[in-house]
Amino acid sequence: MGGRIPPRRPLTCEALAVRYMVVEQFTQGPEPVYRRAAERGRMLPPGLEYIDSWVDQRLDRCFQLMETDDPGLFDQWVACWDDLAEFEVVPVLSSTQAAATVDPR
Repeated sequence: MGGRIPPRRPLTCEALAVRYMVVEQFTQGPEPVYRRAAERGRMLPPGLEYIDSWVDQRLDRCFQLMETDDPGLFDQWVACWDDLAEFEVVPVLSSTQAAATVDPR
C-alpha cells in the first residue's frame, strides 16, 4: 500500500471521532472500483463512517470524507481495496476548527 495510515490510538471514554480525507488513487482505472462497490458495497468495518466523496474530472482519484474514533480501522478497510487503489489517509479539521486554533495576530 502506498499511502500513509495514522497510527492506532488507544480508545478511552474521551475518544472523539476525527474526520479524515481519504485520497484514493485508482491503479487500474475507475471501472473495477465501481464494479466492486456495486457488487459488495463500501465494505466499511463497524466504527468507520463514510460521510461523502468527490471524484476528479479525469476519474483518476476519489476524495472521501470519513469519520472514526479508531484510525486503525482504515487498515481493515484499505485491505478490501488495495488491489485496485493506493490510499493516503489524512486527518482533517473544518475551516472553523482550524481558524479557532490559529492566533490571527
